[in-house]
Amino acid sequence: MDPSGLGSASPAVMEKSGTDAFPLTMNSSVKQETICIFGTGDYGRSLGFKMLQCGFSVVFGSRNPRMTSILPSGADVLSYSEAAQKSDIIIIAIHREHYDFLTELIEVLNGKILVDISNNLKINQYPESNAEHLAQLVPGAHVVKAFNTISAWALQSGALDASRQVFVCGNDSKAKQRVMDIARTLGLTPLDQGSLMAAKEIENYPLQLFPMWRFPFYLSAALCVFFFFYCVIRDVIYPYVNEKKDNTFLMAVSIPNRIFPVTALILLALVYLPGVIAAILQLYRGTKYHRFPDWLDHWMLCRKQLGLVALGFAFLHVLYTLVIPIRYYVRWRIRNSTVKLAISKKEDPFITSSAWLNDSYIALGILGFFLFVLLGITSLPSVSNKVNWREFRFVQSKLGYLTLILCTAHTLVYGGKKFLSPSALKWYLPSAYILALIIPCTVLVIKFILIMPCIDRTLTRIRQGWERSSKYSKSALNGKTYM
Repeated sequence: MDPSGLGSASPAVMEKSGTDAFPLTMNSSVKQETICIFGTGDYGRSLGFKMLQCGFSVVFGSRNPRMTSILPSGADVLSYSEAAQKSDIIIIAIHREHYDFLTELIEVLNGKILVDISNNLKINQYPESNAEHLAQLVPGAHVVKAFNTISAWALQSGALDASRQVFVCGNDSKAKQRVMDIARTLGLTPLDQGSLMAAKEIENYPLQLFPMWRFPFYLSAALCVFFFFYCVIRDVIYPYVNEKKDNTFLMAVSIPNRIFPVTALILLALVYLPGVIAAILQLYRGTKYHRFPDWLDHWMLCRKQLGLVALGFAFLHVLYTLVIPIRYYVRWRIRNSTVKLAISKKEDPFITSSAWLNDSYIALGILGFFLFVLLGITSLPSVSNKVNWREFRFVQSKLGYLTLILCTAHTLVYGGKKFLSPSALKWYLPSAYILALIIPCTVLVIKFILIMPCIDRTLTRIRQGWERSSKYSKSALNGKTYM
């Protein structure tokens, strides 16, 4: 059984894999410890093979021990009852619906450590967790929940390219400690989640699909849909109604190339807006010891994901911009303009101010995108783990605001002289980039106010623990709220 739903490699591949593929952190005191595994499915075989690589002695329990021929070499295969007698730690690598046979082994399993590694097909599929159900079936055993967040593939690849975290919970502290020691020996990182009551949350964790990415994805999708229809009304429907022009081809490249930068700029501003709101709340309350609203807490936890999604849209904007010279529409306009100038024997005068605006627009965009990429790189765990807190804060905060300033300036300069020109309105609707500037400009203005010495000094004192006498600080001291 593979608790994460990932398939396992073939036995041949498992046999050919060298020990170099596994981070061996063996402890001499547990080299010859025997581990029993109930179940000979994909996950049971992968876990057994990994344990053999790390120096454990492994015995499998199977309902048909004589018919099992694809297990790792060096492991014994016995019946459930015989295998259980070989070890005091038994890993239950079978599905919950097959737990009933364990009631026949109550006497053999009494006092042993049962490690439940199962997952369900749906979140909250049963009233109680699988581990709690197992504890009810075998009340004399010490049930520990573990390994359900590690896939068979991660075990076979040495977890070098996957998460090493193993969530562990159980009511018996000594049993938990032994399971955590095994996890460390396998090169994994165990995290104690408390009593067995946490098992349900641990079992639901692998079933959650990008929980911290949902809000950024939904928000970006909503922004894209809104601005798509907004641009279609301005650039396709309006010309057709007023001039009978067919501009539907703009929906392929031109309109997306307006949507992507607009969405990227708004999402980038939304990365820093919750920090500004939090600062205002702390100034208003006069204390940091008061919990933020739940919506603000969740928003702040999603800032990294919002920034990465914004970076993705910025990349799309760059790619779409690079193809502009090879578009038929652009080449047609250039040829048409050249022919008209040749026929009229006129030349298009060089305007220095326009050249400045165009070059400034391009330069600001390049610099902004460079810092945007730098922010994305430093948010990666492999990079952020190499810098200290002060360096990380400098990049994500100081350079982050500089990125927002450059990208906002890039958009402002793009409007140029016709930024607020009445001729740019279509059905009284301004260009999409003007709407996109509302949130970034608001964030930057408020941030500028917050960094003024008279305000920044008070905010710094509050964040260092100082409290102004108020109803919020009093309630915090009474233990009613916290932050």
